[in-house]
Amino acid sequence: MKPGPDADRVYLAHMLECIARIDEYVEGDEGKFRSSRLIQDAVIRNLQTLAESSQRLSEVIKAGESQVPWRAISGFRNILVHDYLGVDVDSVWQVVKRELPPLQAALARMRGEKQGTTVGQK
Repeated sequence: MKPGPDADRVYLAHMLECIARIDEYVEGDEGKFRSSRLIQDAVIRNLQTLAESSQRLSEVIKAGESQVPWRAISGFRNILVHDYLGVDVDSVWQVVKRELPPLQAALARMRGEKQGTTVGQK
């Protein structure tokens, strides 16, 4: 996809969809997440995809949400993809619980949307 505003809209929508899927899988329930390798795998896959999309956003749009740790998201993606044998489910859960809600809010702002239900808030 050619970089630019249209591509940014696609990647933002894709990132929000990944967060929505993660929310659907875990339903804010740590026990559900920890008890199912299937759910863990689905969450990790969506985190990989989300992080990959974040790397494709333009620097212009990222600058509008400078508090988002864009480099850390990219680094987390590299860990998930390249150090897959060492992925710590505790760390993954912390990302889901602590990092995704503010990221979801930032992505919604970037798309010009009103904030709605965030991950873990059912």
